[in-house]
Amino acid sequence: MTITLYAAPMSSAIPVVHAIEELEVPHHLVRLDLQAGDQHQAAFLALNPHGKVPTLVVEGTPMFEALAIIQWLGDRYGVERGLWPAADASERLEALSWSTWMYVSFGAAFKRWILARSTSDRVDGSPHPEGPAELAISELRGMVAIVDARLASRDHLVGDRFTLVDLIVANGMAYAAVAGVSTNGYDHVDRWLDSVRQRPAWKKAWTME
Repeated sequence: MTITLYAAPMSSAIPVVHAIEELEVPHHLVRLDLQAGDQHQAAFLALNPHGKVPTLVVEGTPMFEALAIIQWLGDRYGVERGLWPAADASERLEALSWSTWMYVSFGAAFKRWILARSTSDRVDGSPHPEGPAELAISELRGMVAIVDARLASRDHLVGDRFTLVDLIVANGMAYAAVAGVSTNGYDHVDRWLDSVRQRPAWKKAWTME
């Protein structure tokens, strides 16, 4: 099977690079320079009209959206490796729930927080009111607390071993931490994040080496 992954450092493609490395999927990696506008070139837009990374091309058919790509990789390669629950496993329900939660619920709150903290020269150049930012960070911290409680009596989010669910949620929280969403005070989350960060595939993904 011929698989090509279009990705860029410090982008939404990082979790997909991590997943494909964990799963040891043979692939061709194409690094896009987002600052140079590679994502707006006609050849790439023919694969992904949204002009975003990650984009995965499987036997000539393109996929986009990181969550969809990782879940497909899990179905295709992860079940046999124990990194993704089988379709008929009860843990599959939890896997779909937690992975979607990261991109939909946590992701939406993170975006609200980023927008509330930014400035807009197209409006008046002044910072957005503190109220929305405080509300968003409170919501994010509440979500981190939920994950912390989940990990209080277990080492992984789903099942008894590392899976793509840990990968998805850990990458999302780590990216948010880079932007300033601290996990300080949530010892179970910090322990879990440290363990995921020690994985060789994580290091490859975050350095894009």
